[in-house]
This record gives sequence, C-alpha cells and structure tokens, in this order.
Amino acid sequence: MIKVLAKDKWQGALYSLVFVIILWYAVSLIFSIPIIPSPFAVFRTIAEIFQTKIEIHVLHSLGRILGGIAVSILLGVPLGFLMGYFERVDKLLSPLVYFTYPVPKLALLPIIMLLFGLGEVSKLIMIVLIIIFQIIITSRDAVKAIPEETFRSLQSLGASKLQMFTEIIVPASLPEVMTATRLALGTAVSILFFTETFGTEYGMGYFIMDSWMRVNYLDMYAGIVILSFMGFCIFTAIDIAEGYICSWR
Repeated sequence: MIKVLAKDKWQGALYSLVFVIILWYAVSLIFSIPIIPSPFAVFRTIAEIFQTKIEIHVLHSLGRILGGIAVSILLGVPLGFLMGYFERVDKLLSPLVYFTYPVPKLALLPIIMLLFGLGEVSKLIMIVLIIIFQIIITSRDAVKAIPEETFRSLQSLGASKLQMFTEIIVPASLPEVMTATRLALGTAVSILFFTETFGTEYGMGYFIMDSWMRVNYLDMYAGIVILSFMGFCIFTAIDIAEGYICSWR
C-alpha cells in the first residue's frame, strides 16, 4: 500500500512537472526577455553550479526547516495531547494559544532577532512559531474527538493514564498531527526564505536574493527551482512517514 502511494505521488509529480516546464518554456518564448529564461537553461545552470555554489545553501536551509519541524513536533504534540485529555490544562492554555496564534509571525521577527541575534537560533524560533500552533491545536482537537466510550472501555480493563496515551491517544491523533505539519510546512518555508535574507551568508533565501541583486537571473531561478524541489521532497517524506506510522488507516 505504501509503495503504491509513493508511486502515485511521484507519477503525479512527474505529470505536474512536465506541465509546468511546457508552460514555462512557452512563456519564455512569448516574452523572450532575460528575466524569464528558458527552463532548460535553468536546469543546465543547476547541473553546472549545484555542487560548487548551491549545495551548501541547500544543506543549511534543509537543516533549519527539519530542525524547526522536529522541535515543533516534540513540543507541540505532547502539549496538545495534555490539553485535549486534561480539561484544566486546556482551560489554562487555550486562551494563551488563541491570543498568540493570530499574531503575524513576521511582526515578531525584529523582536526575536533583538533577543536572540541574527544567527541560527532566531531562524529556528521563527520556523517553530509558524508550525507549532497548528500542531498544538490539531493535537488537542484530535484527542477531544476520541469518543469517551473508548477511554471507558480501556479504563474498565485497568489501564493506566500512560496506557491511555500510548494505546488510544497517540494512534488516533497521529494522522491529524501529520496533516497539520504538512499544512504548516508551506508557510514555514516562506518564513525560512525571508529570515535567510538577514544576518547569514548561507541558505536558499540568501542565495536567491543575492542572485537577484547581482542580476543573475539564471542563478536566481535555479535557487527557486531547488527550493521548490526541497519543499516537495519534505512533503513527500511526511506522506511516506505517515504511511508507515499510520499504516492501520
């Protein structure tokens, strides 16, 4: 089943890629201006400069986004589970979550940079702030959606609270947690691009903006393509991981 899903994912991606390339090539022919280069010229550029110029930027960006996802899951999932299972915890923390969640995270960027500097910590915090709220709320709601009878059945067998979490809450909530992670990932990549234009010399955001300022459109488009492909790979990895973790679905 997992292999079929992965195969379908890559086939769909291939069809979409072919369509985008054809459309992109047609637009480049119609306008015939340097700012819209041919996709084939961009692909040649990627092949020529990936190892010498782009690879290090990809590694830095990938490390930041994966680190942000990991921290968000490690903090957000347990907190959401506690809020969903314990009513008092939910009443205590929900107002705080609802108050801070709607705040535009980019508005916090100057404050975070002043507090934590221009290094990796501030970038990681920005990514976590984007992802963690959706994970908390989704995890909490997933627990609340579990029928009360399910808990009572296990309690009647003498199950402990730990067993409640491991046998009911975690399996029932994981699919929703994975979905929330996917939904937040797109915004997180956008924020990553923005934060990498400040206080760093490495990252796809820096590479793209630096290429733009040098009026090197081929490098700029190469960076955009690589960033898009990186996001696609992360999305696909989450889908595959969900297939393994939630194989019972």
